[in-house]
Amino acid sequence: MRRAVCPGSFDPITNGHLDIIGRASKLYDVVHVAVMINQSKKGLFTVDERIELIREVTADFGNVEVESFHGLLVDFCKQREIPAIVKGLRAVSDFDYELQMAQMNNGLSGVETLFVPTNPTYSFLSSSLVKEVATWGGDVSHLLPPTVHAALVERLGER
Repeated sequence: MRRAVCPGSFDPITNGHLDIIGRASKLYDVVHVAVMINQSKKGLFTVDERIELIREVTADFGNVEVESFHGLLVDFCKQREIPAIVKGLRAVSDFDYELQMAQMNNGLSGVETLFVPTNPTYSFLSSSLVKEVATWGGDVSHLLPPTVHAALVERLGER
């Protein structure tokens, strides 16, 4: 069985993330979406909320499993016998950072990294940018799945 992981914080998951996950789901039998737990970072959504949103918006793919992880991604991969990491690249600056991570991960465990160029429609998109624009009342509905957009609007309304 061919397995890969798409890691990230997904706070919140965007259409750009979904594009990469969807494309990976066509290449692999099982795609694990690993939601990073970063204790030093306060997310807008809890890890459990992110997992639930991701499960909801990836359900149609049929071969995506979503769970959290804390620690080294290569340990997550080893525990689940996942030989490949799939990462989307938006720009050259992403490549500089991700290449170093890929080489480190491969050196630590032999896990390979597959770089997927982002759909040009989403080349500027990040969760941080979406949150910032939405916080100031900008329309980000076209950048998120509808259920994620609704959750974002609700959460920002609570603040």
